[in-house]
Amino acid sequence: MAASVARDRLPPLVWAAVLIGAAIMVAPLIWTLLLSLKSNTELVGNSGAALQPPYTLGNYVAIFGSSSTTRWLLNSAVVSLGTTAGVLILASLAGYGFARLDFPFRRSLFVLVLLGLAIPSQAVILHQHQLFADLGLHNSYPGLILPGLIGPFGVFFMTQYMRAIPKELDEAAMLDGASRFTIFWRVILPLTVPAQSTLAVFTFLGSWNDYWWPLISATRSDMYTLTVGLAASQMNYAQTSGLGFLMAQAVFASIPIFMVYIIFQKQIVRAMAGAALK
Repeated sequence: MAASVARDRLPPLVWAAVLIGAAIMVAPLIWTLLLSLKSNTELVGNSGAALQPPYTLGNYVAIFGSSSTTRWLLNSAVVSLGTTAGVLILASLAGYGFARLDFPFRRSLFVLVLLGLAIPSQAVILHQHQLFADLGLHNSYPGLILPGLIGPFGVFFMTQYMRAIPKELDEAAMLDGASRFTIFWRVILPLTVPAQSTLAVFTFLGSWNDYWWPLISATRSDMYTLTVGLAASQMNYAQTSGLGFLMAQAVFASIPIFMVYIIFQKQIVRAMAGAALK
């Protein structure tokens, strides 16, 4: 009730500015969707034909036919899900160690983790490329997934979240004879589900949209991710099936991201609000 009253008190100019801003952001998405629904022959020399019916789903049908997009989609799904699972496992274990255990050089190691946040991936790309080449991991799923597991932010995030959990829970579990792993698995981990959901969403989105490392590591077209594959199609535009087909690929690639956002929008908003408050 209070929220609706607050909205009613907003000046009309504010609402107009919000609507104009929303229209500016949505317009390119609608234009891309309209282009994807037109045949490529109609768009040759006149992209304005997208505003005129009839529309067709032929470009989307072609994606599941002779196109490589389905293979690129599979690659992106495997890499993104594998990276997300790995980051959650490693960040949870490391966060528990830093937050709940006392071991030598704990503070020094945690400082090293924080320093990892300040090192851009581009600074180590040459050594990373040489290492993976020596191991023969290029053009493979492990070669695309392993670099994404280096997630200092995830370790920091889970450490801070677990530090906020009362240590009395650990002591009570120890009195019942629980081991350290049992405490982690059955006591602490269930309490970190909100943090893990947030970390999973951001890790998945970051891995799905990653372009830099897949561009370097995947040199065969059958190992391209969607970002690299679509970029290759755009760079070789004269060899593609046309503008409509290219826009259909872009829409098709954005569907998983849209679904993830719809399912986990509460976690995303909560995480963004928490970051803003901090």
